[in-house]
Amino acid sequence: MFEELEKVLNYTFKDKNILREALTHKSYVSGRGRSKDNERLEFLGDSVLGLVVAGYLYNMPAAQGEGVLSKIKANLVSRRNLYFWAAGLNLGDYLFLGPGELATGGRTRESILSNAVEALLGAVYLDGGFEEARSLILAWLATQKIEQDAGDYKSLLQEYLQKKGKGAPEYEVISTLGPEHDKIFTVQVCLKGAAMAEGKGKNKKAAEQAAAHAALKVFNAAK
Repeated sequence: MFEELEKVLNYTFKDKNILREALTHKSYVSGRGRSKDNERLEFLGDSVLGLVVAGYLYNMPAAQGEGVLSKIKANLVSRRNLYFWAAGLNLGDYLFLGPGELATGGRTRESILSNAVEALLGAVYLDGGFEEARSLILAWLATQKIEQDAGDYKSLLQEYLQKKGKGAPEYEVISTLGPEHDKIFTVQVCLKGAAMAEGKGKNKKAAEQAAAHAALKVFNAAK
């Protein structure tokens, strides 16, 4: 059942039950008392991923300061980047999802896929040990650009305002529209109580980034 996924991963699970657990979303478990979802494996995989990425960056030939390394690491392990990894594995095809998630596009949802990647890494760690998980992560890292997130507009806005001595921006959700599974958030970014710009997104974080980007354009400081 999982042979194609194992082939892509270049890893064969000794215990297929661990792999199945890694691919089981909590929506599938609802009403199935004996099934386990992948949230605990996700927690484990997140830590394994963070350790391997941190070690990889630390050992890079070009020395970087802690602040830069932290930003590069955050970019590499971001939900968006893990989603792209999952999409490259066609991971959505293998997930066990409940009827509601299946009906609303759960196999392609960013949050579900990025969490599943972390759960998968946790499963490899439990099944094969740290070195197997490390090898899998290093193979992926070899395909990635080692750079800070150029789309982290909140950090860019804060740095710009601090350099200008203007203070720190504040963000406020001013509206949410749409059904629970497909909400649109509108966020306003303010400086000392004065509105600078607004942004929209599928979640609060995305809307905040959009608002920060819009504010940077106001100051002609957008990259």
